[in-house]
Amino acid sequence: MRTLRLGKTGVEVSAISYGTWPFSGPNTNPAGVPVGWTGHDDQLGLAALRAAHAAGINHWDTADVYGDGRSEQLIGRVWGDVPRDEVFLASKVGWDPGEFGHYYHPQLIRQRVERSLKNLGVERLDLYYLHHCDFGPNDAYLDDAIGLLRQLRDEGKVRFIGLSDWDASKIVRVADRVDPDVIQPYRNVGADDYVSSGLKEWVDAHDVGVAFFSPIRHGLLLGKYEAPAQFGEGDFRLNVDAFRDADTLARLREKRAALEEKFAGRAQPVLGPLLGALLSDAPTGCVLLGLRNPDQVAAAAAVEPLSYDEASWVRDLYADLSV
Repeated sequence: MRTLRLGKTGVEVSAISYGTWPFSGPNTNPAGVPVGWTGHDDQLGLAALRAAHAAGINHWDTADVYGDGRSEQLIGRVWGDVPRDEVFLASKVGWDPGEFGHYYHPQLIRQRVERSLKNLGVERLDLYYLHHCDFGPNDAYLDDAIGLLRQLRDEGKVRFIGLSDWDASKIVRVADRVDPDVIQPYRNVGADDYVSSGLKEWVDAHDVGVAFFSPIRHGLLLGKYEAPAQFGEGDFRLNVDAFRDADTLARLREKRAALEEKFAGRAQPVLGPLLGALLSDAPTGCVLLGLRNPDQVAAAAAVEPLSYDEASWVRDLYADLSV
């Protein structure tokens, strides 16, 4: 597994890193919006974590709200087989306001970091993210939130501080105030504002680590759906209209065929180019890939890097598609 320096953290992490949102199982938020994943199996998930460690996938990412702690708890069950000090472990806080009426109340952050440490069975998180950039009117809650994360770092409960959001421009807006060690933006070949938002320029100027999430749009970009997909209650993919759009699915199948022809000699002629296109311009960046079972881990471990020209070809292939 190729590794890279995660920016100013100085830590070497796997270019293909492990996202554990799918471990959450079916779930809805307090507003009734699906935020989980159906089809999860705990035993396969545990086997996948062990296989990931064996394959050199050493950066694992979770969050307090993934299954309301279920994802963290599952990770916490593998330390008898996987040495804790061989995994760069990240979690997040922010999407549950608790009883405080707004996101990022310092008391809630304190409660949640303690809960995450207990769930994960660890004494310290290598990386702790603010999970989104909604800090209230005029960012009223930002200073207290980042102040507490810095305090947690001083206490030894958190090693590095991260900042995440679905919208790259929101990260750019508060990046200087937060001064994160790592940022986690949404990026894939069908939805890419990493450059146009100015975030890439800021990251390069500040030597910040990057972890791109949803790099294959929850599996949609693999072009494997022959018909509109059906998902169970509590599955986040119910929020993604493209899964039910026959025309979009047909176009994605065409693009899959183009990748298979162009990269026929690769072990992963579809997955590899989709991920490699995101990493070619991000020297301090990795991608977080949701891996549910050992077979998916093996596929991720077989991904090869792309040349600059190959990555440009892939980006051009998807330039007319926004999903």
